[in-house]
Amino acid sequence: MIAIKEIVVATDFGDSAAVALTYGRNFARAFDASLHIVHVVNDLAASAPVSEIPMDLTRVQAQLDTEARTSLDALVTDDDRRTLKVTRTLLTSSTPAREILAYATDVKANIIIVGTHGRGGLAEFFLGSVAQKVVRSAPCPVLTVRTHERDFVAPDALSVVAASSSNAPKVG
Repeated sequence: MIAIKEIVVATDFGDSAAVALTYGRNFARAFDASLHIVHVVNDLAASAPVSEIPMDLTRVQAQLDTEARTSLDALVTDDDRRTLKVTRTLLTSSTPAREILAYATDVKANIIIVGTHGRGGLAEFFLGSVAQKVVRSAPCPVLTVRTHERDFVAPDALSVVAASSSNAPKVG
């Protein structure tokens, strides 16, 4: 039996991250697990030479953090609040994969779910892939999902699982 108690879903607020969150919600319901939704905001001070930025980084960073917090809060529905143990976490780093992995380690995640954009070739070579870096170094299994790629979580999947388990023969 697989014991999943802590699920980390990393989000960049894109389409593939929305699919990853759908999987995360369904896994959390199926396993009665905690769902951790994590977003990493780019750390402007660490990622750009200060001499090239003619503005107050602190103010801009605070605005980025506020916008990300608002987007993160909007991901959690009223149904999520009623039926799931959800934690929203906003992290700041210039290395999102490393930050996601550290968070997953800290919460003792049993699975990380992350969306992937499916970039390949030169784009992946130059930009790297957060999902790919997470997969390579994760302390637990990682499920990567794409938008509209062989989804196996249907809207009524939990009712099918519940019905099949209630129809199962009882032992003893």
